Amino acid sequence: MDFGTGFVESNDIFNDARELRQRADRDGYLFFKGIVNKEAALSARRDIATVLQEEGWIDEGTDPLHAITHHEAVVSGMDEFKAVYDRVQRIESFHTLAFDPSILKVIENLLGQEVLLQPSNIARFIFPSLLEHTTPPHQDFPLIQGTERIWTTWVPLGDCPHSLGGLSVLSGSHKGGVLPISRSLGAGGQRAHFEKIGGEWVTSPLEVGDVLFFYSLTVHKGLPNRSEDRLRLSADFRFQPAADPVMNLVLNPHQGRITWDQVYESWGSDEYQYHWNKFDLTVVEKDPVSFEEE
Repeated sequence: MDFGTGFVESNDIFNDARELRQRADRDGYLFFKGIVNKEAALSARRDIATVLQEEGWIDEGTDPLHAITHHEAVVSGMDEFKAVYDRVQRIESFHTLAFDPSILKVIENLLGQEVLLQPSNIARFIFPSLLEHTTPPHQDFPLIQGTERIWTTWVPLGDCPHSLGGLSVLSGSHKGGVLPISRSLGAGGQRAHFEKIGGEWVTSPLEVGDVLFFYSLTVHKGLPNRSEDRLRLSADFRFQPAADPVMNLVLNPHQGRITWDQVYESWGSDEYQYHWNKFDLTVVEKDPVSFEEE
């Protein structure tokens, strides 16, 4: 399979806020090799994988870090998914990875003001089957609203060669504004109609420690996991200016079935708990989303 052009690496301008903003404005994304603490990322991977193995999603008797699976695919919305996902949402190492100093430095340079980590952090575990549920091309803004000035960080929790799929970005697509959408299978349940705006699809294999940043209007999609027997594990963390409006739903644990008290009850530290309460936030409700007919 031809995966086309790779991500432009931005390690050479990591410390240059002006250059970072210019490249981000040009491409709608930034990609860095090896800047995230690898031990912290692997700790989150092990903690998540241990839960998945206890639930039978990772093969018994294997090293959970290898994420070997022969379990039938489980996707968001299924009853089995909900209980397991809510267990993962309680994992301290997963949430605290968002505070990686290198991630925060890039975000602070991009936004140039006080930053809010939206607390609704997302863990993803993608099975090597039910490929029709691969995340379709979409923009994050219709899902998270509040302000367009939101950057998502996509962090692989382990090496992610092309066989595991990863993520692809439509470079420059953020300049097309908010696009029409229709309903779709896959995470978020939305497909953006991007065909008229141009741009180039870019992707690269990722390793633990890498991180991809993209803007809320940048069109991006998942790539199918064709490994046959491995789960793909990753995390999404989203950041915005603390002074901008924030949608109420992103202040809850992701998918909203458990409370923050339940998330925090087994944590060993309270350093990052309720971190958003230090801000005087402007909280807004989610606006209805209009879908086009296919």
